[in-house]
Amino acid sequence: MKDYVCEPLGNHHDRTQFDCGVSVLNDYLAKYAKQDVKRKASAVFVLVERAQPKRVIGFYTLCATSIALAELPEVLTRKLPRYPEIPAILVGRLARDVNHPGVGALLLSDAITRCVRVASEIAASLIVVDSKGEAATRFYEKFGFISLPNLSDRMFLPMQTAEKL
Repeated sequence: MKDYVCEPLGNHHDRTQFDCGVSVLNDYLAKYAKQDVKRKASAVFVLVERAQPKRVIGFYTLCATSIALAELPEVLTRKLPRYPEIPAILVGRLARDVNHPGVGALLLSDAITRCVRVASEIAASLIVVDSKGEAATRFYEKFGFISLPNLSDRMFLPMQTAEKL
């Protein structure tokens, strides 16, 4: 297996060669990701091979969000405080280059690890993703993500579950 590093997006990373097969994600990385980082709209992390540290082969974004308590399944809400909104971390975008199959799991694993670490300093009870299609839903389900009952594309992972992963 190749030796990978996941790190914050920097000026030295070549974002122009990245191609995940989805133009909106390619464009985001090439044109908007640095602006989002600069404006603190989201944190962007890139996956690179140690042998080619400038070539981005995958990325994901993280930002703060919240979920309405009423949107969560009752089995979970019994264990949460009765605030109208529950703090969470959104994995907003996640993509891997078409020439690097299999690294999606590495990206999500790194994102979950980062979320758990941050949640110990800044409260967050959930990790949230927006699933785009059946294949993505199946991918996230393998990690324990659960679809919200009223928002089928939005999925969540309780932080307590993430800590066990």
